[in-house]
Amino acid sequence: MTSFFPDLNVWLALSVAGHSHSPEAWRWLRLVPVGAVLIFSRYTQVGLLRLLTNQAAMGAQTLTLGEAWSVYDRWLDDPRVKFYPEPRGLESSFREVTAPFAAQAASKWVGDCYLLAFAKESRATMTTFDRGLLQLARKNGCAAVVPG
Repeated sequence: MTSFFPDLNVWLALSVAGHSHSPEAWRWLRLVPVGAVLIFSRYTQVGLLRLLTNQAAMGAQTLTLGEAWSVYDRWLDDPRVKFYPEPRGLESSFREVTAPFAAQAASKWVGDCYLLAFAKESRATMTTFDRGLLQLARKNGCAAVVPG
């Protein structure tokens, strides 16, 4: 079975009409093979809820938390979309992926490394518009694609 682990930027582009990456995200989703699984993690779930309710990110399209939960629930109604709990081995994989950044202050890379470790341990293809995360994924031997 083919599994894809969309980054938060992909879930947001698929969820918000008028998002700058929405056309590419939807083009990618239409090409996802039949039987493939799209994975939500707790990290991407919380991130989507946070961004959908954030005025700075959403402007006039800002949702209430209840409305944001409805968006998430609609995704779970799609038979391709599944919520995965943290896979076994995530802790050691997360530590391994963050090791090259050990001498640096924490940054957005911490979250990116978590997503990458989750994708690796779930045996899923990382799906992201973030070129830095894409490079990190490929450098760590994780399958990764840019939607579109």
